[in-house]
Amino acid sequence: MHFPDSRPRRPITQALRDSVLEDLPELAQIGHQQLRERCIEAWAYALAESAFERISDLPGEANPGMFRLKRGNQAAHLRGVTRIALAIADDFAGEFPEADIDRDLVIAGGLLHDVGKCWEFDPANRARWTGDPSQTGSPSLRHPVYGAHICLTVGLPEEIAHIALGHSYEGEHLIRSLECLIVQRADHLWWSIAGGCGLLTPENDAILAGRKITPRALRG
Repeated sequence: MHFPDSRPRRPITQALRDSVLEDLPELAQIGHQQLRERCIEAWAYALAESAFERISDLPGEANPGMFRLKRGNQAAHLRGVTRIALAIADDFAGEFPEADIDRDLVIAGGLLHDVGKCWEFDPANRARWTGDPSQTGSPSLRHPVYGAHICLTVGLPEEIAHIALGHSYEGEHLIRSLECLIVQRADHLWWSIAGGCGLLTPENDAILAGRKITPRALRG
């Protein structure tokens, strides 16, 4: 039986918070101060209870062992998804000013949608789950579920917890908010284009083929 709170937890220091902003500079674009600060706190909290020192230490993978970047880390994915999501939101807002899209929620959701990966990718957790999946499952909680837990724990609004939960398969069981829909589409597009550009390792080429995507050779 594993009690998560029995594991030693690093203190949340200002240096840890600063590293979050260094790895995700788009956080500075969030206009709502409390939302911005709690987004930083969410990542700091998630990192502090994991083996990862900072966001850029997390491997660039969609799920453990699935869609692994040949080069780049999780920060590259988070920032890329956020930029794509913002481009979608800004394009619609520019063309259709009557469209009501919360830009702050799009930025925060894009940068926080994978905050649960600190839990799902943590080496100690992976070793425990793969050692005997009959005990707690493998994983016990996927990153969307744990990400929603992190968001609510640090006091982020439910709209952000909803994006963390709803951006992946778990979202198929609920109605996604508009901002969640934008982030979800941006996330899936990012991995698909990464695959098409030949930026992913070849273990999952069969999955790409099932999606009618053929990796292009990289520039020499």
